[in-house]
Amino acid sequence: MIPVDEINAAWGWVGLNAVEVLGENAFGNLIIRDDADTYWLLSPPDLRCEPVADDRAALDALSYNQAFLNEWYMPEEVRLAESTLGPLAAGRKYCLRIPSALGGRYGRDNLATVPLSELIRFAGEGAQQFDGMPRWN
Repeated sequence: MIPVDEINAAWGWVGLNAVEVLGENAFGNLIIRDDADTYWLLSPPDLRCEPVADDRAALDALSYNQAFLNEWYMPEEVRLAESTLGPLAAGRKYCLRIPSALGGRYGRDNLATVPLSELIRFAGEGAQQFDGMPRWN
């Protein structure tokens, strides 16, 4: 699991002050609790980090939201990545060479693996550089 100080260094500019990571998926998406007990979704492929629940009850309600769960577990994307790159090594996540926020697609030629800390840092820096510009996705 990535230390919260690394998340805050990469994403604090959006107003996040992370205190706990509650979950992570194969593409490095994270569910994070901040110091105000707000819950955030950090999505490196989308160069996005934003609140998804104002309290624990709202976060728990997401566990029944099929659209959210499909986005979180990414079953088709994970199957593609596993068949292309094999299983993940410890500490690594699948990633898009060109993030979806910049027009990259989930295809065999755009997949790679990377250490989670590098993915979070890269996504935070990229998102900050492109903040306020139109998104491709």
